[in-house]
Amino acid sequence: MSIMTEMRDMALGLALRFQIPKIAGIVFPPFFAGGQPRDCEFMAMALEGGAGGISYVLLPDSSAGEYRSLKAQAFIGSRPELYAGAFGGTDPLQNMLGLAAINAICQHVMRATGYAPGSAADSLGLMNIEAGDRVGMVGFFPPLLKYLHNSNAELVIVEKNEQLVDRYPKLPVTLDVTELNNCNKVLCTGTTLLNNTLEEVLLQCTAAEHISVLGPTAGYFPDPLFARGVHVLGGRLVTDGMLLLQLVAERKRWGAATRKLCFQACNYDGFGSQKS
Repeated sequence: MSIMTEMRDMALGLALRFQIPKIAGIVFPPFFAGGQPRDCEFMAMALEGGAGGISYVLLPDSSAGEYRSLKAQAFIGSRPELYAGAFGGTDPLQNMLGLAAINAICQHVMRATGYAPGSAADSLGLMNIEAGDRVGMVGFFPPLLKYLHNSNAELVIVEKNEQLVDRYPKLPVTLDVTELNNCNKVLCTGTTLLNNTLEEVLLQCTAAEHISVLGPTAGYFPDPLFARGVHVLGGRLVTDGMLLLQLVAERKRWGAATRKLCFQACNYDGFGSQKS
């Protein structure tokens, strides 16, 4: 079973165990052909009661018409399980909505049960990068470049975007995911779940002693990832869903409506996979 399918089933399983509120609001930033600018990269969903979910606007230009036809008002009062259930298919628009719904469902359960994920101030620091390490970066993480400065660790950046190879000629950017086979520590963007490349990435990390998956869209329980060898999941916990919608719509920072979320496999009890 794929990670995407397991993530969908986990969220739907939680919805059977807990009463999930209806959608109170949703916001979609404008669509930009050729890629989203930094302040329009994410959409967000809020549930009644305050929980919320974030998803990346990772869509091909061919989805522009369908995306622009989405009406936020039409989602209000509907159930997030409807969209979570469509996650894991071939439609990138449905997967975008599905990930936001999965995050919202998981975060409502965290709120309803008082389950408090950690909030490590620096998820990168949990990698404990040392001299002699070969660190694989899946997706371009500028903060990691600063973190690695003067660390005497080797870096390899694995990207899907061919343009980055030419844009950063002085950086070790490659399109070859098998380069991760030689990395003992790996930092992976959470976007790989949405573009269905996380499975392939993790298959290349069998020799890694530490794997972190990080990003704003990683707001779910980590069970499917931890089962595949991931050690740390770091993302965003929504503390005020409706405020988040306002901030996303106004293209402002989300700090007032979110906080860091961090799960560590070494002290996680498997809450998301528990059966009723």
